[in-house]
Amino acid sequence: MPYDNFETNAIRAQINRSEFLEHSAPIYLSSSFIFEDAEDMRASFTEEKHRNIYSRFSNPNTSEFVEKVCQMEGAEDGLAFSTGMAAIYNTFAALLSSDDHIVSCSSVFGSTHTLFTKYFPKWNINTSYFNVNDVANIESYIKPNTKIIYAESPTNPAVDILDLEFLGQIAKKHNLILVIDNCFATPYLQQPIKFGAHIVVHSATKLMDGQGRVLGGIAVGKADLLREIYLFARNTGPSLSPFNAWILSKSLETLAVRVEKHCENALALATFLESHPQVKQVKYPFLKSHPQYEIAQKQMKLGGNIVAIEVKDLETGRKFLDAIRMCTLAANLGDTRTIVTHPASTTHSKLSVEDRNEVGITDGLVRISVGLENIQDIIADINQALNASAL
Repeated sequence: MPYDNFETNAIRAQINRSEFLEHSAPIYLSSSFIFEDAEDMRASFTEEKHRNIYSRFSNPNTSEFVEKVCQMEGAEDGLAFSTGMAAIYNTFAALLSSDDHIVSCSSVFGSTHTLFTKYFPKWNINTSYFNVNDVANIESYIKPNTKIIYAESPTNPAVDILDLEFLGQIAKKHNLILVIDNCFATPYLQQPIKFGAHIVVHSATKLMDGQGRVLGGIAVGKADLLREIYLFARNTGPSLSPFNAWILSKSLETLAVRVEKHCENALALATFLESHPQVKQVKYPFLKSHPQYEIAQKQMKLGGNIVAIEVKDLETGRKFLDAIRMCTLAANLGDTRTIVTHPASTTHSKLSVEDRNEVGITDGLVRISVGLENIQDIIADINQALNASAL
């Protein structure tokens, strides 16, 4: 039974207990499930009965994880995946056909960009990009064959904010499907469905897990759209493992308290860095200096755990990474540990300077995924690394 409050649902939403009356849901490490007789098997495969058949289709652990996220996001249905990118790919692949068109914000995760520019064109599915600062003109990018509007908010890695309510209105006006990547915010800070999104996707690897342990992804939203995604994924097999689903479901129980602390630390770090002599700019959604501060205030509960800063240039960014002592250099975010990356010299180094600048990835951009360490220790390490990078 759903409760009125986020935290209670995160903890109390659970699959039925077995005959052993366990307090914590067990892990169902089973590839398949048995049938009582031929009629039971027939009815199950024709979906007259809704039950577990094979863990590529569903599993009690993945079902529990999906149910929790659906309650958090206010979604009708959902499907779990092995990774966040599996969730994104399967969502698009299931809902799009040859000759369809996507309108997307240009500031998207690198692998999503690769899908849009390298792989989807093979099937004659093309994408038009609008700049985060040109959202007001999004209708000029819509074509007769446009089917999906896609965006991240906050964006990765520049931490820009898009007006979800405005995107929802445009999608409704043109009868388009609005897909939002809510990974940076999590459903604790933001529920895009309230603003008109039809599907919300997450890399559960990030804040949903929150401890850098497992990979996972999820898509939730309108039941009819999720049905199409389910039928596609059932045949292509991007399933989330029961063990990872169990880990993620347990992690959701502490999502609210973890994210609250992440946001508290991130705001404190961002505030400190605003006056740092080696920092040209700080971008954090709940700083009044953020270009979309008012929008963030409208649609987010808190500002998230990602702080983007601008240092002098490419070489300064490299020196900053080399000077880090406590924080981690890693290809993840949303961890208990603070993680720093310099996209221009690492994750986005293969892009041209022009392409990087177009999506806000300047040579001096540093992304900080603020963890749960004592804030004074985080500030001390970032501070000394910035000072060292200036030498």
